Amino acid sequence: MAVRTRLKQLTPADETVLALVGAHLGALASRDLRVRCAEGLEHSAETWAARKRGLTPVSSSRWAGSLTKATPDQWALARRGQLAHVQSLEAGIRTIAHRLSLPVGAKGSKHAPGGYRSRREWHAKARCLHVLEDRLERERADHEAGVVHVVRGGKRLARTRHHLADAGLTASDWRRRWEAERWFLQADGESGKRFGNETIRASPDGEVSIKLPAPLTDLANAPHGRYVLACRVGFAHRGQEWADRVAANRAVAYRIHYDVDRGRWYLTASWQIPVVQAVSIAATLAHGVIGVDMNADHLAAWRLDVHGNPTGPPRRFFYDLTGSADHRDAQVRHALTRLLNWARTCGVQAIAVEDLDFGAEKTREKHGLRKRFRQLISGMPTGRLRARLTSMADQTGITIIAVDPAYTSRWGAQHWQKALTHKNRKTTRHDAAAVAIGRRALGHPIRRRTAPPRAHQRDVHGHRTVQADRRAPGREGPRPPVPGPRTRSVPPDRGANAGNQNAQHRSGRSAEHESWQQDSLPLSL
Repeated sequence: MAVRTRLKQLTPADETVLALVGAHLGALASRDLRVRCAEGLEHSAETWAARKRGLTPVSSSRWAGSLTKATPDQWALARRGQLAHVQSLEAGIRTIAHRLSLPVGAKGSKHAPGGYRSRREWHAKARCLHVLEDRLERERADHEAGVVHVVRGGKRLARTRHHLADAGLTASDWRRRWEAERWFLQADGESGKRFGNETIRASPDGEVSIKLPAPLTDLANAPHGRYVLACRVGFAHRGQEWADRVAANRAVAYRIHYDVDRGRWYLTASWQIPVVQAVSIAATLAHGVIGVDMNADHLAAWRLDVHGNPTGPPRRFFYDLTGSADHRDAQVRHALTRLLNWARTCGVQAIAVEDLDFGAEKTREKHGLRKRFRQLISGMPTGRLRARLTSMADQTGITIIAVDPAYTSRWGAQHWQKALTHKNRKTTRHDAAAVAIGRRALGHPIRRRTAPPRAHQRDVHGHRTVQADRRAPGREGPRPPVPGPRTRSVPPDRGANAGNQNAQHRSGRSAEHESWQQDSLPLSL
């Protein structure tokens, strides 16, 4: 859990101290990251202790602990990204090699792409294959040797230095961004310590103070080498939860960062959410479920009772995934907040979503020139939305159920879209898919039984219980006698037309009762 607030009303002296501390610790972080990357796979507890002992005299023991904790995390993140890049190259090489092995113009199937459309495209892809194979060989060698490539401050910002005109920046503007991104002002929490953090401390009344490194202790304005900021902070989101943790001296991690574009300082507080106890599926689905179909621009949701019947009208929660990453993330969080509030109002304790992953569906080789379709599935935040929904639902006591996404849209449209549409409500394909997802989570089948032909629904010539007109002749007469057994009155093995029941393959009867029938052979004496 992470919440952020702005450090308002900072004095020029406060901003100067924060910049000096961030620049000094950022230089130490860069040095420590270089040492850690040089170690590669030879990292051990002894090397970590040696790095911490080397950083302690030029900072402090607590700052040295934060630095040596953040450096392995950054190295591990680069390592995971390197492995993901290797797997992506392998998948691309397999797809291109498969398409090159097919004749030019060969059509593909549902699960595999076909050949390339022309000899020119085939030749270009053959050259691309050799480039990818060389790149894969280098990445594999680096991964096996434990070599990672990390840029503190971001590779994108580093490359922007060579394209300042395109980015609309000057050299001084880029330098300010670069220095601010490379500052280091973050510290992990410590349970049992005062207010949960001794390095960057925030009290319940909003006072913020930091532990100054050893070379900057002459700037302290409080005892024990600390500097107290002139501002007071408060968290609008989950502020009470943060205050309870701080008052109980529970661990809270803090990060101070500077937004160059806005010229503002921010404080981010984060802590770990405790593990939730598992709940049985029967208790979770006791009050029904809400099926949710994720789409490119909205969430289609429908509430189902415990028997799998849709109740009430469908709901749609829209979001806009254009613009910056922060805007897209805010749109997703807003839509999920409205979904969870509606689920809590309905009294439902479970939300069913599809276990979607378009990681293998976004490649150009699989879908060719279907650019709009690739943009559509690339824009659907399936993994991010599911992770966000799981973390947000944990705080409200709502369980998230991930179901198999196979045929939910197709069967929902086939069996539920028309059945749930009437003159006052038009059911969309996405609404029907939400019903299919909810029924699969409840354990009910999605497909409904096919109705018999219209003529046979009423015995071809009308319903059997239709009454004759009172003026019809012979209305009061008895029915003509029908030979043979009658339903519910004569047992099936009696009557004139009962027939030989042994000649039919029924349970408990044999089809052959002749004298020459061979008896069953004993399996043991």
